[in-house]
Amino acid sequence: MKPKNKIIIVDDHLLFSQSLELLINSFKDFEVINRFENGKVFISYLQENTNSDVDLILLDVNMPVLDGVSTMKWIKENRPELKVIALSVNDDEEIIIKMLTNGAKGYLLKDTSPEIFKDCIISVIEKGFYFTELVSGMLVKKANNDTAKINLKDKEIIFIKHACTEKTYKEIASEMCLSPKTIDGYRECLFDKLEIKTRIGLVLYAIKNKIVLV
Repeated sequence: MKPKNKIIIVDDHLLFSQSLELLINSFKDFEVINRFENGKVFISYLQENTNSDVDLILLDVNMPVLDGVSTMKWIKENRPELKVIALSVNDDEEIIIKMLTNGAKGYLLKDTSPEIFKDCIISVIEKGFYFTELVSGMLVKKANNDTAKINLKDKEIIFIKHACTEKTYKEIASEMCLSPKTIDGYRECLFDKLEIKTRIGLVLYAIKNKIVLV
């Protein structure tokens, strides 16, 4: 008999995490093996159980004591092999970029339908990532673009790397010794060239094409 995929939920909202556990356990081949109320207790668990057998982490972004972003940074530095899907009640671009560049393999809003949620956990476990068009700003058919097929200039690549940080466009302009207007031109040109709509899409393109490593 095929073993079930083991999932851990890290979320401070008890009612939500209990409901999510029931939903996951209703899916064939999936089971929740543990739940934690914040990143601190979850990290303590990982430190005490270095050989813990887990296939997927569902990580809330907004938690007390230690939030999802800080927890994700710890995971990237200490347990980068863990597959993580970020969960949130909002689609704040800055937070999404922080979670993705620190290694999250997916980002879901908490009002996502059970069908999309199931597709997401299956995709992350089997393929390694899952991003809805809402989050990515990219068409699915563009998800596997190869950098070699797109003629990117050196300064465009430098701009993309800066865009994958927490810097504002104004700060990127200062870093590259260019005017904000020139940076706006780089951004719009890349959006058009890569057929994306948002900075998040730019970050995903960089991650998938290894322009930045996460």
